[in-house]
Amino acid sequence: MEKIASFTVDHLRLVPGVYVSRVDCVAGNPVTTFDLRMTKPNYEPVMNTAEIHTIEHLAATFLRNHKDFADRTIYFGPMGCRTGFYLILSGEYQSKDIIPLLTEMYRFMADFEGDVPGAAAKDCGNYLDMNLPMAKYLSRKYLDEVLLCITDEQLNYPA
Repeated sequence: MEKIASFTVDHLRLVPGVYVSRVDCVAGNPVTTFDLRMTKPNYEPVMNTAEIHTIEHLAATFLRNHKDFADRTIYFGPMGCRTGFYLILSGEYQSKDIIPLLTEMYRFMADFEGDVPGAAAKDCGNYLDMNLPMAKYLSRKYLDEVLLCITDEQLNYPA
């Protein structure tokens, strides 16, 4: 079998950033998958499931309610390696195109107060596995250290 594209990215040189993972054509329409890399692979500790789960709930709620991107959001969810998230949007984009959206979303998560949306037994299959304080901390860190000062190196996969 051929190695899939995401396994050809040099994870030893990858830094936290926003990357276009792939652009696919679905029923004649482009769909862009973004790699929202929050930690440096194989170097920094990975995120724990509780904060990943909380970020997933907050980000999905934010995106599905966004005035411009609600109808363009196909998926938001964690990477199996726990170093970041995938965001899939209808349309063809470059990484820099969604920095304003991500800045707004990560600010929302970093500043979130109250009950995590969907964190109830009737709404979620593992509602007890949540960590809002850590999700807020990681969102603030990504916002401050990546999104607010993003460089070309953090917008394009290493060659």
